[in-house]
Formats: sequence, structure tokens, C-alpha cells
Amino acid sequence: MTDFSQSPPHAPLTPSDRDLTTLNTLGLSARAQACVTLSHVDQLPTLTDLALQYPGLLVLGGGSNMVLPAWIQSLVVRVALTGVRLIEERSDAWIIEAGAGENWHDFVTTCVDRGWSGLENLALIPGTVGAAPVQNIGAYGVELADRFSGLSAWHVGQRRLVQMTSAECRFAYRDSVFKHAAPGEWIIVSVRFALPKPWRPVLDYPDLRRYFGDLAAPTARDIYQAVCEIRRAKLPDPAVVGNAGSFFKNPIVSASVRDTLLQQYPGLVSYPQPDGRYKLAAGWLIDQCGWKGKQLGAAGVHDRQALVLVNKGAATADDIMTLAAAIQRDVAARYQVHLEPEPVVWRDHSAA
Repeated sequence: MTDFSQSPPHAPLTPSDRDLTTLNTLGLSARAQACVTLSHVDQLPTLTDLALQYPGLLVLGGGSNMVLPAWIQSLVVRVALTGVRLIEERSDAWIIEAGAGENWHDFVTTCVDRGWSGLENLALIPGTVGAAPVQNIGAYGVELADRFSGLSAWHVGQRRLVQMTSAECRFAYRDSVFKHAAPGEWIIVSVRFALPKPWRPVLDYPDLRRYFGDLAAPTARDIYQAVCEIRRAKLPDPAVVGNAGSFFKNPIVSASVRDTLLQQYPGLVSYPQPDGRYKLAAGWLIDQCGWKGKQLGAAGVHDRQALVLVNKGAATADDIMTLAAAIQRDVAARYQVHLEPEPVVWRDHSAA
């Protein structure tokens, strides 16, 4: 069992009432009746026993992909398992392991600083290492699954630590086995990455091609810095404007659906997929429906990126989801395309 810990073994887990408003990037006013911090793997069996006393178990990392209600009766677990280490250097890859509680961007920065290239396209994504496989995060031409080697996860119901391969995680576009499991069934402990040797830059994404122009051979640090600049220019800082990043997945449609839409809307933004289908740009669809910069109640759409929903100051989960539903209706009415939210919308079992 990997020990990603900064506290003594068997540190007590004492639930306490906790304000979560600053612990979710949307900045929604939320409070948990019982919250604990997981800082040592030895606490996992105790955590399982504790969870039985509550209607559910909410695992909270960086809170960057969550829509939280005002009051949470489930046991909230903040994962604070940290540590980064090189566990193997092979001829074809560095195998790096990181604790689930590591800040994702800080982890990417550490890898770039140490010459472990391959994650630079995923710089500045908010959240934690443990949350990254759940969503199969991706940006600028790279997905986590492309760099994944394995992970360790605690199965709460079976009270055991499980080693999982990429196939067992069932990665898909912004999807994994964890998104289909019962809430609180799994707690990811650590994640292993295979960072390629030799390294080659991934510059397929249009923004990166425009950024580098004719530069023939950007380094991993060049790409890291470019991604940070591009993201900061396009996306609001959650510390300034509450948001959960891209709120909707880019819908994937058949070639025939894409061709029909393209005939009606010549400006349609789409990207071919390996299986012959097409990924549509959800932000373009939302923008064309006139939502960019618009506000509904205390929730709004960002004025520079229509894919980002923002908290205008006092929004609730209901405000965010009401706005999301209105956008979904408009996009479906115009394009006959369903937009699926990316964030997890938390509901206590007792309130389901």
C-alpha cells in the first residue's frame, strides 16, 4: 500500500461541521454537517466504518467539478494524500506516481521542472490528481488516458485497496468507470503516469498551432507556458469569478448528423474522431444561441467563453442548473443536439 501521507499513521477521523463555500470553484454557498480529512491510507478502514453512519459519502478534491447544494447530509471526505515520486525509468517512459490529494497544476509543474515531459498540454486545469481520472481530463490535444499507467483506489464497500489498469478504468471522452459507480463507492489514493521517452510535442490543437506559428521544435516548457497563457486569456480565474470550467461536454455525433448540420450552418465547428464520428464545439452552439454574456438570475454565461457558466455572486445550485437547462433546451431546439453537463451535481441519497 503506497503511503502518500503527511500525518502519523492512524490519525483520528473526527467529523465536524464545515463551510464548503471556498472549497468549490463555483463559489456556491454550501455547508456539510460532517466533514473529515483523509491524510493517511491507514485511515481508510475507519473511514468506511464512519461512512455507514451517514446517507452517503462525498469525496471532495479541489471542488472544481462539483455543483454543491446548500446543505449536505452525507459525509464529506477531503482527500489530502500527497507526494510525487519517480517509481521507474524505462527505455520508453518515466513512470511517475502522485498522491490523489496533489494539486493537479502543481503536479504538472513539478513534472515539467524535473524533465518528465508529457503532461504540459494539461497545465492549469483546476482540481486534484485523484479527480483527474474520474473525469478523464483533457485539453489541447491530450487526455489523461493518453498518459495513464495505473491507479490505486479504495473500494469502500469491499474494504480493500484495488490496483486498476487503463482498461479497468474504462476511459472515454470525459468519462470513466468512476462516473458510473455509486457515489462514494471509490476513493482514489494515488495515480501512476507513463510519460513518454522519447518525448514529442503535441501541437494538433488550433490554438497551439497559432501560438507557435513556424516554430519548428517547441520544448515541453514552451508548451506548458503557452497553455497557461492561452487558458488565462480565455477562461476566468475561479478565485475571481466562480466557475467550474467547461460546463458542458462537446457532443459527439454521427457523420451524417454533422453533414446535415453543416449544410444548414456552414460555420459549424466540428472535429473528426478516430471512429468516424464528429465532435461538435459546444461553446459555438451555445454562442450561436445567443447565450454568451447573458445572465439568468444569479447565474450567467461568461462573456468570453460560452462554455463556462459563472456565479454572479450569490448563485445556488438551483440557479446554475436552471441556467444549464435553459441552454440545453435552446441548443436542442435549434440543432437537435443534446448537451451533457460535465460537473457532478451532488444530491444526498436521502434527497434523491
